[in-house]
Amino acid sequence: MNASKNITQKDIKKCLQIIGKLKKYYSDRIVGQSALQTSLLITIMANGHILLESVPGLAKTTAAKVITNAVNGKFSRIQCTPDLLPSDIIGTQIFNYSTNTFETKTGPIFANFFLLDEINRSSAKTQSATLEAMQERQVTIDGVSYKLPDIFVVIATQNPIETEGTYILADAQLDRFLIKEIIDYPTIQEEIEILNRFENKVFDDNKAVLKLSDLDFLQKITEKVYIDDSIKKYISQLMLATRQPYNYIDRNLADYIEMGSSTRGAIAFMQCSKALALINGRDHVIPEDIKAIRYSVLRHRISLNFSAVADGVSVEQIIDAIFGAIPTP
Repeated sequence: MNASKNITQKDIKKCLQIIGKLKKYYSDRIVGQSALQTSLLITIMANGHILLESVPGLAKTTAAKVITNAVNGKFSRIQCTPDLLPSDIIGTQIFNYSTNTFETKTGPIFANFFLLDEINRSSAKTQSATLEAMQERQVTIDGVSYKLPDIFVVIATQNPIETEGTYILADAQLDRFLIKEIIDYPTIQEEIEILNRFENKVFDDNKAVLKLSDLDFLQKITEKVYIDDSIKKYISQLMLATRQPYNYIDRNLADYIEMGSSTRGAIAFMQCSKALALINGRDHVIPEDIKAIRYSVLRHRISLNFSAVADGVSVEQIIDAIFGAIPTP
């Protein structure tokens, strides 16, 4: 496999230094949650957005703030409710009586890291406005377009337990998220360490260790990471297997799949695998990178029917079956 000719050893060294500082800053403040750390890193490096699913109180907001503080970025948070309007997020025109003119007031979405807490509690209209901003990286207020920051990451959360007063995200909207990560409860030892760190006020130290320009550098180098045609073909075969499961996996499992992944899934695999390769100090993607991110990339892109829920079949089981059916290059 030929490595990228555009990335020097000096570039890789600088990337690893930046990644190392981010990891240390995160680990000094957040206990455990290593999967969340990796997923956030990949999301930032691949210039995407992330959906987090967990019950409340498992450090989702804290993790977002920690990453923001590490690079001295701007952080915004919106608690989603059914009466939240698109203008509450993207901004609106306000009449200034002193000047007798309308002025544009931009919303909280104009941040480097924007946390949408419990996105499934906002109405479909508000969800659409937010996801449009994620895709276009700009918003339109009264016919005028406003560009969002170059480093712009949406971190949306949803609570899988409560369904009353919620609006389920459509599959097409879920697809806009590069990654979906599921966060679980900490172990006993981890929870004890959380209490100790909280008691020792570790969050009082918010001094940045990096700049936003460092994240921009990471993104530019990530784009240059080499991915061989054989791995692109591997990704495409995996996508086809999600769409035509009866040709690849056991019929009993295939019966549970309602809809397979779109082409966005293939693009996400390419972008995320490049980021993971760089995190591991490589300038090229290997098949193991694809396998390592399979759940994060596909769990929200494969739709299962009600029979799967009734029979206790998880999307992760389906993903494993698909990966087991496609030969590794």
